[in-house]
Amino acid sequence: MSMARDSSQTRRALAPKFGELMKQVVLIGSAVAFYFLVRGQTEGSVSEAVENGLWILDLEGDVGIDVERSMQMWTDSNGLTTLANWIYIWLHWPVIIVTLLWLHHTRVETYLLLRNAMFASGAIGLVFYVLLPVAPPRLLDVGFVDTITEYSTSYRVLQPPAFINKYAAMPSLHVGWNLLIGVFLYQASERRSVRCLALVGPMLMALAVVVTANHYVLDGVVGTAVAVVGLFISSRVTSPLIRVDKHLRDAVRGL
Repeated sequence: MSMARDSSQTRRALAPKFGELMKQVVLIGSAVAFYFLVRGQTEGSVSEAVENGLWILDLEGDVGIDVERSMQMWTDSNGLTTLANWIYIWLHWPVIIVTLLWLHHTRVETYLLLRNAMFASGAIGLVFYVLLPVAPPRLLDVGFVDTITEYSTSYRVLQPPAFINKYAAMPSLHVGWNLLIGVFLYQASERRSVRCLALVGPMLMALAVVVTANHYVLDGVVGTAVAVVGLFISSRVTSPLIRVDKHLRDAVRGL
């Protein structure tokens, strides 16, 4: 009888946590679906996107950071293209999902801060995609290789082309969101392996987006800035939102 009672109490204790997790899964899933739906519907003019891509290359050339072609050639000559593809594919969404789940389970307020930072930076990114369509290097006829399409099928399965805006190179949220993940992982964990991933992961992603010809160097710079702005917004709104949510819960319990 005692074991049955303990089991029943455990289930009742876990039910609210599971319900909250499911609420977050639905919320984030809906936000991601909305993000890709809007992003997929804002391709704009192909000629304008290509023109903007060429303009970015010219601008990078003027300031001496047009290293995309040389980086891709060096990576290919040293047999590192597949590694770059893996980093681009598996160090993004899989790491984001695992990090969000872990923080939700262990540090709810930290999770909310990260979630809201991603929401805010994602919204800023959508504004860029609508107003400034940019073709990535792989879609310019200037000698770049689309390494993801040429040497891998995983990414196009994870993110079907029908739902992707091909001309959403600027900013790179691959870089921006991985930076956010790195910041929060480093702060939340004391394990050396996790902190090492937190430090190295964003840098590897910044290299991979360029090597795979999915982004320009400038995309990563702007993506970083957008992530920082998103984090600033989150730092301002998350605590008040938590207090409002707490008051609402207390009010519901009092009914």
